[in-house]
Amino acid sequence: MAFDLARPAETTVAFSRSEAAGAIGDSVTVLPLVVAVGALTELSLAVALGWFGLCQIVWGLYYGVPISVEPMKALTALLLAGTVTTDEFLLAGLVVGLVLLVVGATGTLGRIGDYVGTPVVRGVQFGVALLLLETGLHIGLGDPRLAGLGVVAAGGLAALGRGKLTALAVLVVGGLVAVLSPGGVVPVDLGGLSAPSLDTPGTPALPSFTLPTTGLSVAAAEAVLAQVAMTVGNAALAASILLADYFDREISADDLSISMGQMNLTAVPFGALPMCHGSGGIAGKYAFGARTAGANVLLGLGYLAVAVWAAGLVAAYPVSMLGVVLALVALQLARTSLRETDAVPLVLGVGLLGLLANLGVAFVVGTVVHLAWRTWQARA
Repeated sequence: MAFDLARPAETTVAFSRSEAAGAIGDSVTVLPLVVAVGALTELSLAVALGWFGLCQIVWGLYYGVPISVEPMKALTALLLAGTVTTDEFLLAGLVVGLVLLVVGATGTLGRIGDYVGTPVVRGVQFGVALLLLETGLHIGLGDPRLAGLGVVAAGGLAALGRGKLTALAVLVVGGLVAVLSPGGVVPVDLGGLSAPSLDTPGTPALPSFTLPTTGLSVAAAEAVLAQVAMTVGNAALAASILLADYFDREISADDLSISMGQMNLTAVPFGALPMCHGSGGIAGKYAFGARTAGANVLLGLGYLAVAVWAAGLVAAYPVSMLGVVLALVALQLARTSLRETDAVPLVLGVGLLGLLANLGVAFVVGTVVHLAWRTWQARA
């Protein structure tokens, strides 16, 4: 079993406005989720952003293209919803990393994708969107006035035809509320809106080596199943196709699987969130103008810079506005999952089952139904 990656022969790095815009395109769904984890759990936002920054730079320069590094959405959604504990979340990330390393090294990733089926992957994606939406609505209702401010900001941007930027825009507005709130860096009167004060940021603590102390519970195992389904379809097979289509670079799904495995097995024990090479981030980079690894370098440096100020930001961030951010991310994810399939009933069924039962059960049931349907069609 070999774990060597075939390094691309050429790496192009350019720094321009289009590369900077491409970097923003990849951050649209990353920052909202990472800030939410930092604000709503005991995990360190500064450490998580530091790892995202480092991995953006390393894998961008390694592959030589604007590749993405994103949080694993299924695991993150389950953590934010309280379905898994922080220890279970981190353990699941390590297990997924090990699975990706093995299937990539043995060249079996494509066969797993054949069995799972795209409608099942999109169904799990839709279920993740429903979980994020439910969590976002619950959090947002904690302070309707601040949540309303976020909705107004998102609605204004959507009216200008910038719907893809709504989550990032609300995240920025929330940051401004935190900074300008009484006791913040620039105190102002917010007309009664409640927001915590922003402490003076300091140097973030260095990551320390910590392994999860929990065993592989049923909840963690179900989270692994759901995330493997999404990663195989969205962060390996689909990402490989996009890299060839957009940048004429042949990077196999197995290579991407190996690099995701290495990334998580190395970084998660040191405080990183489970990460993947999501196709959505690649599409975002390309749509906003990125064509070289320069976008990764710029974004990585940006994440590292924000990490220095992360502790103070999280202490002050208005949680209700994070609820709006999560709801917007959920709506975008749901729209993508329904748009990218011709088997809408199966996608809806898997997603609803994921919300009402759990994503692991939804994945298994969806896979069985999909295989039965394909067998029936083949015999018809």
